[in-house]
Amino acid sequence: MAMQGEPGPAQVQLRVNSRQWRKGVHPMEIDPSFPSKVEHREVKHLKEWFPWLIPFFVIANVIVFIITMYINDCPKISGTCIAPFLGRFSFQPFNENPLVGPSLLTLRSMGALDVHKVVYKHQGWRLITCMWLHGGVFHLLANMFGLLVVGIRLEKEFGFVLIGLLFIISGFGGSVLSALFIGERISVGASGALFGLLGGMLSELLTNWSLYEKKLGALLTLVFVIIINLAVGVLPHVDNFAHIGGFLSGFLLGFVFLIRPQFGWIKQRNVPQPYSPTLTKPKFNIYKCIFWVLSLILLFVGFTTGLIALLRGVDANDYCSWCHYLSCIPTSRWTCNPKYSSCVTEQIGNQLNLICSSNGKFSTHYMQNATHSNIYELCVQTCT
Repeated sequence: MAMQGEPGPAQVQLRVNSRQWRKGVHPMEIDPSFPSKVEHREVKHLKEWFPWLIPFFVIANVIVFIITMYINDCPKISGTCIAPFLGRFSFQPFNENPLVGPSLLTLRSMGALDVHKVVYKHQGWRLITCMWLHGGVFHLLANMFGLLVVGIRLEKEFGFVLIGLLFIISGFGGSVLSALFIGERISVGASGALFGLLGGMLSELLTNWSLYEKKLGALLTLVFVIIINLAVGVLPHVDNFAHIGGFLSGFLLGFVFLIRPQFGWIKQRNVPQPYSPTLTKPKFNIYKCIFWVLSLILLFVGFTTGLIALLRGVDANDYCSWCHYLSCIPTSRWTCNPKYSSCVTEQIGNQLNLICSSNGKFSTHYMQNATHSNIYELCVQTCT
């Protein structure tokens, strides 16, 4: 799941829910009247592909996380680390990162989504690189488990090209929506892309409804899993806007990428040639063509509008006073205040002490010649 500021506990929930989805959705069966195995081999949309791209994405995410921990070098910047026997691969203290991972400063330097840098430093590449970073071990495991469960099944059915595009574009869509709402915070994680796969799976089920048995049970199970995971996103420090943006992008892309030819067209195409009449059935139903066109229009308008607003420095919270509740609902146990106060700093040798002015939280860091940028990053980390 996407991690905003400090990681939250929602990632573990995704792992559980993904397993429930696996049990509920996978048993869907193709209608027995659908083409035989011979016909399947003759129709590109129905062949089973060997899944290699999704496992490659998982390996890439793990490698990037290892590199991130190497660059983080906890013993150099913190007095105490988790698993110190790992040396420079050890993790930040639990009070800094409860998901066991690097510091926010390292994530930002590695390419986390930072709206200020995207808009004013022209670092638009962060809209993509943030998808390959994770806030901690638990964050990484939850997202990679969900990606394997959802992604491999889709890649088997639709191939690496379509699913790869669905993954990347959905993740980009999640980053754009997130950047319009997160303000000064940062965001990392592949969950925008993961929610895109879930959205694509939902639109694929709706589009190809007539091809499946047990369709209602599968639909209810999938919708339940999506709702639960979006609901978990209202916890603090979880970027639910990336989830929503990725899901909406994937849902629309599913109508474009994941459509199947109708049964009548396949049967006509596979009738022996001496007896084959002129094809009268179109390849796709009219409603599929309508959804295809409408989805392309909505995607173009949505991405264009979002990017223009982002590059102009628009804060979407100024135009939607209630939208912040989609990502965090304040309770007596936590606050969702997106603004950060200043910190009182004290430098003693290479020891930097920070006290957050708004909540009194205290943190100690070890570094020499800390810059204003370093102090700002550590202050944000302390206050959250």
